[in-house]
Amino acid sequence: MLKAEEELLQKLTLVDLERATAYAKDLGRGLQKVRSFPQGVTIFGSARLPQDNVYCQMAFNLGHKLAENGHAVVTGGGPGIMEAASHGAYEIGGRTVGFNITLTHEQHPNPYLTDCITFEYFFARKVSLAMAAKVFAFFPGGFGTMDELTEILCLMQEKKMPTMPVFLVGKKFWKTFDDVIQLMTTNKLINELDTNIFRITDDVDEVVAAANKIGHPKISENFYDGFRENNGSSEL
Repeated sequence: MLKAEEELLQKLTLVDLERATAYAKDLGRGLQKVRSFPQGVTIFGSARLPQDNVYCQMAFNLGHKLAENGHAVVTGGGPGIMEAASHGAYEIGGRTVGFNITLTHEQHPNPYLTDCITFEYFFARKVSLAMAAKVFAFFPGGFGTMDELTEILCLMQEKKMPTMPVFLVGKKFWKTFDDVIQLMTTNKLINELDTNIFRITDDVDEVVAAANKIGHPKISENFYDGFRENNGSSEL
């Protein structure tokens, strides 16, 4: 252990150490689950939409097609978009992984999960959802979905994580978001190249095609292994 690390531990209080241990335990459980299956497609979206909503129907179709092509479907494990995508994959025997979380409004895992763990901390859950993915699909959602989307875009922009396909599904919904991105570009708040990080579509087959192009990585070969922060390179 480095001297600076020893000095840091000496300055931590018992409460700090207990908090750090709880964080590490939650993250460790998530990463252990990530290591139990080949990276799949992580699907984000609202927990509040009913299953007959057009976006839930699209998520169901996406989950179904991904499973048909042998890709694991990864979600936050709850209702709404997450349930629809899981249901579509589960219906034909696909692998559906749910990274659920304890919330004040008592979010429960949906019944279409082959694998599920429940987190205490959002950051541990978000790390696990990201590391479980080779492709990302974002459906309409609220603050949680926007938080996850903008964090992933920022991490890819800054080359803090591997560059992977990011799809925003639902052109009508995401148009305003795209308008804001274009305004950022006009005002030179982001680089023009940053707008290429994501793609807006109404065609879930584009998501499936991206996953098929990447193929099926081995469980032992996560895309983060060998990744060099800040240069975006990967040994895979």
